[in-house]
Amino acid sequence: MVNKEFNPSISHPLYFMRKGLYKLVAQHAPTCTGKLLDFGCGAKPYRSLFTNVSEYIGLDYASEGHDHKSEDIEAFYDGKNIPFEDVQFDWVFSSEVFEHVFGLNEILPELNRVLKKGGRMMITTPFAWEEHEAPIDFARYTRFGLTDLFEKNGFKVLTVQKSGHLIMALHQIFIVYFYRDWITQIPVLRKWNFAGKVVRQLLVPAANIMFLLVAPFWPKSENFYLSTLMIVEKK
Repeated sequence: MVNKEFNPSISHPLYFMRKGLYKLVAQHAPTCTGKLLDFGCGAKPYRSLFTNVSEYIGLDYASEGHDHKSEDIEAFYDGKNIPFEDVQFDWVFSSEVFEHVFGLNEILPELNRVLKKGGRMMITTPFAWEEHEAPIDFARYTRFGLTDLFEKNGFKVLTVQKSGHLIMALHQIFIVYFYRDWITQIPVLRKWNFAGKVVRQLLVPAANIMFLLVAPFWPKSENFYLSTLMIVEKK
């Protein structure tokens, strides 16, 4: 069962971001088989979706931007070297991690190394999103930039999918601003603790429902979106 923070209800301030990711991962996770490495696993929020893998191993980096004390992680890496032997894994999964890797060109060869021949990797990464887990937040990638990085490091791109579109991304960014920054920066509301509950329980779901009702009537542009999912294969 995926935690409600990563498979949220309509009342969640990150509903469109998190729900979009959940749907993408849920679509492809059952195709993963064999031994899987979750790179940058954190709390392994999507683990239950990978119903056909024989082994699920979490690897993460002990950074100053994320506290791992309460997370079940099998191994840590030093930011450059993955502590596993060559050709160990059938799949690598990595969700919303690549933006936190400084020097992706250095770690992609390592991910390639631990994959078996013909092994595959599924990644998601944000496109239109705020800085987070500061200061360990280094990049936002287009699908073209990711494709170039993968192809230069021994991978062939098989699948590219986007989550969201321009209007949805703008709505999601506004909801985050309204829920968090608007409440905290207006003195009267900051002192009134109940304001946050009113926004979360009433205004956020109302705004999200209203968006779902009117969104079909807006022309969609997919040049600005929330996240990217890619599946690549080791050459």
